[in-house]
Amino acid sequence: MISFKVDNLKNMGANVKTFVDFLRLSGADDEDIFASKLVTCELITNVIRHGGDEAEFTGTLSGDTITITVTAESFKGLDVARPAPDVFAESGRGLYIIRSICSCIERGDSGEIKVIIRRHCRG
Repeated sequence: MISFKVDNLKNMGANVKTFVDFLRLSGADDEDIFASKLVTCELITNVIRHGGDEAEFTGTLSGDTITITVTAESFKGLDVARPAPDVFAESGRGLYIIRSICSCIERGDSGEIKVIIRRHCRG
């Protein structure tokens, strides 16, 4: 498991790199790393832009799943229950991307967003 906090989008890249390094050391392939990085950046960006404060990130790799959880103390955005937005919509493209990649997206009782990515395991 890896955890970190991001309080500024300018600092996000260095933090996300630690997650990428963790995934690579844990045996994730390039497709899994790309998908995980994309989802992580979309979620953190959404939290900081719409929550206005620090995003807390946790990522795990277990078996054939990568689980990503992002939360912020005052974050109220990203209604995961709303209908899927269109790729050409003016807003909601981040949610479209996340739903396209993740096998599960849910909102927790504390406002956290948890997603699961099914790995492209090689046999």
